[in-house]
Amino acid sequence: MTSTLALRALRRLRATPGGQLDCRIDFSDGPGASRPVAYVERDLPPGGVPAYLTARESGARAFVLWTDEHRQARVATLVTLTGGRQALFEVLGPRGEPLGRIRRDGAFSRGIRTRWTVSRPGAPDAVGYKGRLFWWCVWWLCTPLLPFVLIAPLLGGGIGGDFPRGPRRIKWRAAGQVPLEFRSSGDTVHLNAADLDWRLGAALVALIPSFDSWIGNPWDSRKD
Repeated sequence: MTSTLALRALRRLRATPGGQLDCRIDFSDGPGASRPVAYVERDLPPGGVPAYLTARESGARAFVLWTDEHRQARVATLVTLTGGRQALFEVLGPRGEPLGRIRRDGAFSRGIRTRWTVSRPGAPDAVGYKGRLFWWCVWWLCTPLLPFVLIAPLLGGGIGGDFPRGPRRIKWRAAGQVPLEFRSSGDTVHLNAADLDWRLGAALVALIPSFDSWIGNPWDSRKD
C-alpha cells in the first residue's frame, strides 16, 4: 500500500505557539483522512537567519522535524554534509542515528536534469530526475512566451493566479522498482516501498520544495 506525505505551509494556516514554525507534514496511508506527523523548522546557525540564508545560497540546508507544535521531541534532523551544485545531506533520527542520505546534483552537473539520489542502509540507491524530458522540451519551446505568462497572474489571469513553473515531478528507481515519487501538485512524496522509513520521506518532502526556482516560493527562504 502506498503512503503519502504532504507538505503544508503553516503561515497560511495559523500561528503556532512558541514562535513561528515553518511547515507541517501530513501523513496518509490509505483513503482515510491524513494526520500531522511532523512540524518543520529551520535549524538556524549561530548567526541566525542571515547566516542561514547565506549558507543556503551555496546549496546548504538544515532543518528539524518536531513531533508537535510545542517542539517536545524530534522526529528527525536534516544536516548538510557538502554544499554546492552537488550537495549531500544526511537525515538523522532523534538520537542521532543515520536514517539515510540524499544527494542533489544540479542540472548540467551530472546530466541535463537535476538528479536526486536517496541512499539508505541495506537497500540499493534510488535515483530520480526532476521532470520528464518531454515536458522539459515543451517548457523550453515555450520560453519565448514566458514573460507574457508571468505577467498574467499579476493581472488576475492564469490558473489559480499561480506562477507557472518548470516540470517538478520526480520518480525514483532502484532495482527495477519505484520506491519513491514526488508529485508537484500539493508537494507530496509517495512511499511505495513498505520497508522505507517514513521519516526519510518526510525529510525529502521538506527538502525538495526548498530548492524551488526564483519563480517559486521556497518555504525556508523567509527573512524573519
